[in-house]
Amino acid sequence: MGVRSRSAGGWGRGAGAGKGRRMISVSLWMICSSWLCWSANAQMKIPPETVQQWAVSYGKQILALSTKYSGSLLLQKKYKDIESTVKMEEVDGEELVKRFAEEMEGMLGRKMKSVKRLAEAAEDADLYHEFNATLQFDYYNSMTINSVDEEGNPVELGGEFPLEENEHFNKLAVNTQQSDIQVPTNVYNKDPNILNGVYMSEALNDVFLDNFQKDPTLTWQYFGSATGFFRLYPGIAWTPDENGVVTFDCRNRNWYIQAATSPKDIIIVVDISGSMKGLRLTIAKHTINTILDTLGENDFVNVIAYSDYVQYVEPCFKGTLVQADLDNREHFKLLVEELQVKGEGKVKKAMKESFKILNEAAARGQGSLCNQAIMLITDGAMEDYEDVFQEFNWPERRVRVFTYLIGREVTFAQNVKWIACNNKGYYTHISTLADVQENVMEYLHVLSRPMVINHDHDIIWTEAYMDSVLFNTRAQSLLLMTTVAMPVFSKKKETLSHGILLGVVGTDVPLKELMRLAPRYKLGVHGYAFLNTNNGYILSHPDLRPLYKEGKKLKPKPNYNSVDLSEVEWEDDDEKLRTAMVKGETGSMSLDVRATVEKGRRVMFLKNDYFYTTINETPFSLGIVLTRGHGEFIFTGNVSIKEGLNDLMQPDVTIADEWTYCETDIDPHHRKLTQHQAVFRYLTGKEPDLECDEKLLRQTLFDAVVTAPMEAYWTAVMLDSSGMEEGVETAFLGTRSGLMRVTRYVGSEKRVAKRKVFSKKFLSPSDKENIFTLDHFPLWYRRAAEYPAGKFLYYIPKEDTRDVFRDYEEDYSSTSPEDLDQQDQEELDEVSGKMVISTTAVTVTVEKKTAVAGAIGIQMTLDLLETRFWATAKQPNDTDCSNTEGICPLTCEAMDLACYIIDNNAFIIISKERNDVGRFFGEVDGSVMAQLIRMGMFKRVSLYDYQAMCKMGGHSTSSARPLLSPFYGMVAALKWFLTNFLLRFLLEFNICGFWHSDHLAEAKPGFKASAQRKKADILQPCDTEYPSFVYEPSIKETNSLIKCGRCQKMFVTQAVPDSNLLILVVQADCDCSRQYPPITMNPKEVKYNASVKCDRMKSQKVRRRPESCHAYHPHENAKECGGASHIYPSVSLFLTCLTASLACLKASALVCR
Repeated sequence: MGVRSRSAGGWGRGAGAGKGRRMISVSLWMICSSWLCWSANAQMKIPPETVQQWAVSYGKQILALSTKYSGSLLLQKKYKDIESTVKMEEVDGEELVKRFAEEMEGMLGRKMKSVKRLAEAAEDADLYHEFNATLQFDYYNSMTINSVDEEGNPVELGGEFPLEENEHFNKLAVNTQQSDIQVPTNVYNKDPNILNGVYMSEALNDVFLDNFQKDPTLTWQYFGSATGFFRLYPGIAWTPDENGVVTFDCRNRNWYIQAATSPKDIIIVVDISGSMKGLRLTIAKHTINTILDTLGENDFVNVIAYSDYVQYVEPCFKGTLVQADLDNREHFKLLVEELQVKGEGKVKKAMKESFKILNEAAARGQGSLCNQAIMLITDGAMEDYEDVFQEFNWPERRVRVFTYLIGREVTFAQNVKWIACNNKGYYTHISTLADVQENVMEYLHVLSRPMVINHDHDIIWTEAYMDSVLFNTRAQSLLLMTTVAMPVFSKKKETLSHGILLGVVGTDVPLKELMRLAPRYKLGVHGYAFLNTNNGYILSHPDLRPLYKEGKKLKPKPNYNSVDLSEVEWEDDDEKLRTAMVKGETGSMSLDVRATVEKGRRVMFLKNDYFYTTINETPFSLGIVLTRGHGEFIFTGNVSIKEGLNDLMQPDVTIADEWTYCETDIDPHHRKLTQHQAVFRYLTGKEPDLECDEKLLRQTLFDAVVTAPMEAYWTAVMLDSSGMEEGVETAFLGTRSGLMRVTRYVGSEKRVAKRKVFSKKFLSPSDKENIFTLDHFPLWYRRAAEYPAGKFLYYIPKEDTRDVFRDYEEDYSSTSPEDLDQQDQEELDEVSGKMVISTTAVTVTVEKKTAVAGAIGIQMTLDLLETRFWATAKQPNDTDCSNTEGICPLTCEAMDLACYIIDNNAFIIISKERNDVGRFFGEVDGSVMAQLIRMGMFKRVSLYDYQAMCKMGGHSTSSARPLLSPFYGMVAALKWFLTNFLLRFLLEFNICGFWHSDHLAEAKPGFKASAQRKKADILQPCDTEYPSFVYEPSIKETNSLIKCGRCQKMFVTQAVPDSNLLILVVQADCDCSRQYPPITMNPKEVKYNASVKCDRMKSQKVRRRPESCHAYHPHENAKECGGASHIYPSVSLFLTCLTASLACLKASALVCR
C-alpha cells in the first residue's frame, strides 16, 4: 500500500502532471468514441425497399423452381379440363354418420352372436357334465406345449401342438384348429376343479372353429373360467415373464369382472389400529389394491381408514363416492401405501360413516344406482355391531357387507363372519399375501348371484385397452382393442339358488378394424371419425395419444384409457358435444377449432361440423367431423376400367395400404395381398369374390387417369438437356382417393446416400406422417389444403421423434415400436442433410363449389434454397445508391447483419448459423419476435394438452413410490411371489424381522441410491399449456427500432410473394438478450391449487349408466357366506420358491449374527 501511495502522489507533482492531462484526454476520447458508436448503431438503417426487392426476386426464383420440378401447373390444368365432366356432390354428414354407425353395429353384432353361441355351448356342456373328483385328463397347456424333457419325451400336459404364423393374428404363431389352456402360476394345473372345467369346456373347440368360419374377421375367442383357467382360440404358446411366471389371471381382467357383475358402489373400510402393524398392514394394503383392481369405470368407490377416529384416505373425497376410473384407482393406491398404524380400532364409527355415504348417494341419484357394498378389512371385531345394521341396513339389507379377517389369529373371527352373513355378504380369512387374490374374488361371485339365478345374459363392452399382459410382442400388445363378453351360468336345477357363475366368454375387437368402417376418403382432408363410451371416455380418436416413450421403450400412459372426450375436443367449452354423445343422442353442431399438426408445432384454424349418433346394442357413440371448405363437397368422375387400370399399375403409383379398397381379411387366401394387388386382381377378374368399395375404386381409377401425364412430365424434366437443378430430390403428388405418384429424380441416389435418412424415408411405408393412413392424410397434403391453390408452402419437416411438445411421447399412429432404435441413430444423421418440402393444393370447381382434388410438391435440399437466397440477398459494390436511404450496398454477408428466412409459424428455414435451422425464431432472437407480435405481424395462439406427461418435481412426495422405483417393483414382486407359494412358512420364520417388515416395501436404502431413478426424471400425466405463433398475411412488411440499453436494434421483415415465407434482416451488433429473453414454445404445466384440484378430482361429469342392474333376487341363497379358502400351488414352482427362500434364510441368518 505504501508503494502505491507514493506512486499516486508522484503523479500529482511536476513532470507527472503531463501524464495526468494525457490520461484525461484518453478518457474523454473513450467516452466520445462510445457515444459515437452508440450513435452510429442507433442510426443504422436497413433500407426496406432493398429487402423488398430481395423478397420479390427470391419469391420468383423459388416459385419457378417449385413449379418446374413439381409440374403443378400441368396437374391443375388436367383437373381443370375435367371439371365439365365431373359431378360435384354435397356431403350429407347426418346421413353419413348414420350409415357408418349401422355398418359398425352390423360388425359388432356379428361379434355378439359369436359370443352368445359360446355361452350357450358352455352352459349346455356344463349341464350334462357330472363332476368327477378323480378325473384324469391330459390337455394342451399353453406353457408346456411342444416341450420335451431331457430324454426327448413330451412333458406333462405338453405334446405336439402345431403352430403357424398367421397374418390375421398379427403374424403370431397360432393353431387355428385347436384352442389351448392357460393356468396362472398360483393355481395348481391338475386340481380336480381345473380338470373338470377343462374337460367340460372341450366342447367349445367346435364352436370356436364354427364362429371363425362364419365370421373370418373374428380375432381371439376365449372362455375364462371361475376356477382360474383360460381357454384361448386360436391356441398359442404362452410365454412367461423373465422370472418364468405367468401372472395373467382371466378373473382379474376387466371384461371378466364387468360381465360377472352389475355396476356397484363400494366403500372399502380398513383397520389401521395398532394391532394391524407389520405383515397385517401389508396384507390389508394388498387386499385394498386387489379390490380396486376389480372395479371399472361403471363403478364408484371410496376408501376409509379407522383407528381412534375415522379418516378418509383422500380428504377431498369426504362424504362422497367417486368414479372408479383408472385415475382415481391409481390415486387411491398411492395414498393407501402411506397408511400407518396407530391407536385403537373403533369400527362402529367407520361403519356408520360408510352407510351414510351409500345412503346419501342413493338418495341423491349418484353413484351406480345398483349394487352397494362395504368391504371391511380388519384383524378382528370386539362385537357384532347389530345396532348399526338395524339402524342403517335392516330389514332390506340393501347394502352387502363383505369382511376380510387379516392375520393368523381367529379370536374374533365369529363376530367378523356374523357381520358378513347377516348382511348378504361373504366372510374370508386372509393370513398370507397368497390368500388375497382368491378371497377377494369371492365377492364378485356373490354379487353375480341375482344375475345368475335370473339367467340374465347381459352383453358388456369394455373401454379401450392394450393387452400388454396377454401378448409378449410390443407390436401386438400396443394395439387398442375393446372386448365383448357374456357371463356363463350353471343351469343345473339343484344349484340354481346358489347362483353359480361358471365363467365368462368373450372376443376381442381391434379398434383399428372398427374404424375402417368410416373410410377416410369420405371425410375430406381434415375430417375424421371417433368413438366414445357411455362414460365420455375416448374409445378411438386420431388425437388420442396413449403411449409415451421411456428410454427406448414405449409404454401405455397410466391414464391412457380414461381420456375424456372433452380433453381431446377441448374447444367444446360447455361440453355440449360430450353431453349429447354420452346420452346417446343423434344430432350435429359446429365448432371453431384450433387444430395442430406436426405434433403440436403448428396450428390451423378450422370450422368443423360435428355429426354424431349412437351405435345400437353398445354403450358407444360415433362422431364424424367434416371441415368447412374441405369436407363439404366430393366430386366423382368416370373412366373405363381398362384405361384406369393401365395407369393405376404404373411403377410410380401407390395407393393407401391402410385404407380398405378391397376387403382382404375375409378369405385367408387374400390376407397376404396388399391393397394395390387386391385392386388389380379384382379389376382384372382374377378375384371376383373380393368385396371392394366400388365408389373408392372409381375415384382411384379416375385420379390415376387424370394424373397419368405427370409421369411423362417428370421424365421429360429429367431428360432436359439444360440439366437438372442440383438438390431437387423428389417430385410427388397425392389425391383424395389415397393415390400417390412419386418420382426420385435421376442423380438423387448419390445425394441420398450421403443423406441417407430423411430423403430415403420420405414417402416410404414407414414414413406414416407423410403418407395416407387410417387416421390422416399426409402432412404436406393437409398443410397445402390450408393455403391458396397455386401458391407453394415451404417447410422443413420435423426430423426427430421428440420435441418440446411431445418430449416424452411417441406418435402412436406413425411409428412402430420396432423402429425406435433405428430412429435414434437417424436423428443423429439428420443434422447433416436437412430437406425442404414445397407443396401446393390442386382444386376442382363446379358451379362455384370447390373441392380439394389433391396436392403436389417437391422435396429438395436446404442447400439449394440457401444458395439461391445468399446469392439474392446482396447488392454488388457498384450498386447505384443515390436514391437509397440507409446502408448501401446492403449484403447479408456483412458481419453486423443477421438474415433469416422464416415460415408462417416463425420456424427458421435459412440462417447463417446452421444450427438455428428448424428452430423457432423467438428462441434465437426474443427481442425481434416480441416486436413482431406487438406489431401484429405474428399472433400468439394458446393451445392446451390434456394428455401430456410431465417430469415430477423434486417436491413430489413418496406417495408415488410404487410407480417410481424399478427396484421397488422387483423386490415387492419377489416378496409377493415367494410369500404366495411358501404359504405360512414365512409366517413361522421371521428371518430376523426382515421379510415381513414394512421397510421392505420401501426397498432397501442400500440399493436405492444405485437402482432407483431420480424422482425428477419420473413422468406422470399432467395438463399443459403452450403457445403457437401464426403469421398475419395482411401485413406484408414491417420494420422497427428496438431500444436495448445503450444500443438500438433495427430490423426489416418482408413477405416473400407466392409463398408462406418471410425475409428477416436484423442488425446483429446490438445485443438485446438482457432486456428481451428468448420466447419459447415450451409447454408449461397447468398447476391447480388444492381446492380446484379437489373439485376436478371428485367432479362427476354427465354419464349414461348401463341399462341393466342385478342387485337382488328373492331366491338368492345368502346363507353361503364364506369360510377359509384354499389355494393349490404348483409343486415344481413350490420347490423353486422353497429353494430361493432357503437361500434367503441362510443369508438372513448371517446378517442376524
